[in-house]
Amino acid sequence: MTQSIHIKDTVFSLETPQVMGILNVTPDSFSDGGKYNSLEAALLQAKKMQSEGADILDIGGYSSRPGADEVSTQEELDRVIPVVEKLISEMNVILSVDTFRSTVAAEAIAVGAHIINDISAGDDDDKMISTVAELGVPYIAMHKKGLPKTMQHNPEYGDVVKEVYHYLELKVKQCRDAGIKDVVIDLGYGFGKTIEHNYELLKRLAEFREIGVPILTGVSRKSMIFRLLDIQASEALNGTTFLHAYALQGGSSILRVHDVKEAVECVKLWESLTR
Repeated sequence: MTQSIHIKDTVFSLETPQVMGILNVTPDSFSDGGKYNSLEAALLQAKKMQSEGADILDIGGYSSRPGADEVSTQEELDRVIPVVEKLISEMNVILSVDTFRSTVAAEAIAVGAHIINDISAGDDDDKMISTVAELGVPYIAMHKKGLPKTMQHNPEYGDVVKEVYHYLELKVKQCRDAGIKDVVIDLGYGFGKTIEHNYELLKRLAEFREIGVPILTGVSRKSMIFRLLDIQASEALNGTTFLHAYALQGGSSILRVHDVKEAVECVKLWESLTR
């Protein structure tokens, strides 16, 4: 399994699992909506996450929580681009941009971002994969079923692991055929999946290593934790950390997280046990 990606002309190793800090510059994200949607607040949070050990920061300007409202391309650009420019000018940091729009991807890379993280794996914009190939940057392809507005309305699968595996395997081939050198897969926990689907995928995460590319895991503070434990998202750090450890054991190369310090500690402890 490939355990590195290329950031510009540098090989970025994933032999040690990396922590990606979530920076949502939106008013309505499920865990931190509205907290960082000013330039200064975003910069302060970015510096905090970097000081806590974040290897990558993932900037999102379109909330993809279940039931989220649509956001225009221009509004997403207005949220994301100034933050990318600000962080690139004031920090030495690897930036990922969480978008399913090729226009936003191209603009973000043009002003200094390094990675595109697409919740739709190109399904919601037929120009995305070819655009990323032209940009020559790493691409995170996630599985989701349906659109954020309605994806949690009774999602059904025959065999969730088989279907998600087949989808991601085909997506990696599509990306490779288009010329994308560095592909990372994300199983898409909570995106058109029941709690049972999510845990079945996490339980069998190791099987996805056979696809041969790095795996990103995004379970931080999600409903698969807080609904199961009958708590609020704000109380889901303990459950998140446990699932992070489980994901590392299954072969995850990147953890996408709200709580960087705790995730970095989790990686260090896991490393001490396994290396």
